[in-house]
Amino acid sequence: MTELHHLTLAELAVGLKARRFSSVELTQHFLSRIERFNPALNALITVTGEQALQAAAKADQRLASGAATPMTGLPIAHKDIFCTDGVLTTCGSKMLSNFIAPYDATVVDRLSQAGVITLGKANMDEFAMGSSNETSWYGPVKNPWDLTKVPGGSSGGSAAVVAARMAPASTGTDTGGSIRQPAALTSLTGIKPTYGRVSRYGMIAFASSLDQAGTLTLSAEDAAMMLGAMAGFDPRDSTSVDAPVPDYTASLDQPLAGLKIGLLKEFFEKGLDEANGKLVRDALKVYEALGAKLVEVSLPNLPLSVPTYYVVAPAECSSNLSRFDGVRFGYRCEKPVDLLDLYKRSRGEGFGAEVKRRIMTGTYVLSAGYYDAYYLKAQKIRRLIADDFERAFGEVDVLIGPTSPTPAFDIGAQTDDPITMYLNDIYTIGANLAGLPAMSIPCGFLGGLPVGLQIIGPHFAEAKLLNVAHRYQQETQWHKQIPAGYE
Repeated sequence: MTELHHLTLAELAVGLKARRFSSVELTQHFLSRIERFNPALNALITVTGEQALQAAAKADQRLASGAATPMTGLPIAHKDIFCTDGVLTTCGSKMLSNFIAPYDATVVDRLSQAGVITLGKANMDEFAMGSSNETSWYGPVKNPWDLTKVPGGSSGGSAAVVAARMAPASTGTDTGGSIRQPAALTSLTGIKPTYGRVSRYGMIAFASSLDQAGTLTLSAEDAAMMLGAMAGFDPRDSTSVDAPVPDYTASLDQPLAGLKIGLLKEFFEKGLDEANGKLVRDALKVYEALGAKLVEVSLPNLPLSVPTYYVVAPAECSSNLSRFDGVRFGYRCEKPVDLLDLYKRSRGEGFGAEVKRRIMTGTYVLSAGYYDAYYLKAQKIRRLIADDFERAFGEVDVLIGPTSPTPAFDIGAQTDDPITMYLNDIYTIGANLAGLPAMSIPCGFLGGLPVGLQIIGPHFAEAKLLNVAHRYQQETQWHKQIPAGYE
């Protein structure tokens, strides 16, 4: 049944409902592809094959009885940052290499309630800190479009799993672009919803005011299905927003006539690969043909987003990661001589270099004498960036620009240069600082490598973003391309 992995989540749902294939057959098909392709890609840390087949058999019973939901029996992968009851949950770190989660994250639980089947847990940058999926203790993930290239990070494993058609969809998290950037580098549709739209309960924290769960899928229609099942208020998450969840699939086909698209002036200036920029402008011509109007917009404080982010995020990470001390759970050093030795060696041996770098940076900016100079100032600039976006959305409906400055780069090319690595997120960080929904969709190829188009909207405008993305995908074929060797 080689054709099954060519189908989108929405198409697979139709096939299951029509009983053209069973959930067990579908799950086994993807597990076979995982067995075949994962050793070279290193995209999954844990494969839950036995549990997946058991869940698929139950899904088939529900489908046969007519008690199924629209997503019953569909297999997906979860980023290994989401706690999954009874399953190894590592966050890509040696620190949690022995941690079996005792409960399900809300995202995992809601998708399970919707009938979704978990194939496994996807590799990721350690504690979601990275832009290339090279900081994982389990080794780098390879990009299915070119095994010498990175897939982007930190949700690179989630992206590679879907790009190689080892799963039709996956969950991810986005703190500064960690869903959108991998989506751009692997030719997928990735959406980061509004901060608070999806519960963070059970999602291992990196930077609590920035982290947000989302999806990596083959199409905007699939993203709408996934997001509808994941979103909604959760009393266990104090940052969860109590607002009704619309049917995101209902407005996908709305016409775009009269839509005002803001071109972010700062995104098309220095740093953007010229050919990459041309593909983005070609995509904008498609929108003009659909009746949209282009308006140039300037966000003067946006160039400050990278330094602002790399003060705020490390500060929050240094606080969040203090719980990993070798005492309660996770990695513990051998034969500590006293409590201080236990702390120092457990953390020194359990954390990787990038995580240590960010903890040290964060601890420094929060320390006495530097808090006002760095952290407080960064939060003030964050407010200015959010105000810039708010003014822009007074003029336009959505903002569009590139997702990443360049296509995927070589594995190892930037590991010794953290600043260059951090600049890969230059176009994505602003949306996180402002808590806005944003997504990336495929818009072409450069030298055989995918390029992404980023769409940003006002708070809780996910339905509009998905509509704008879906209409583009109805006019183009970029999102249907499959890497050579994975057909």
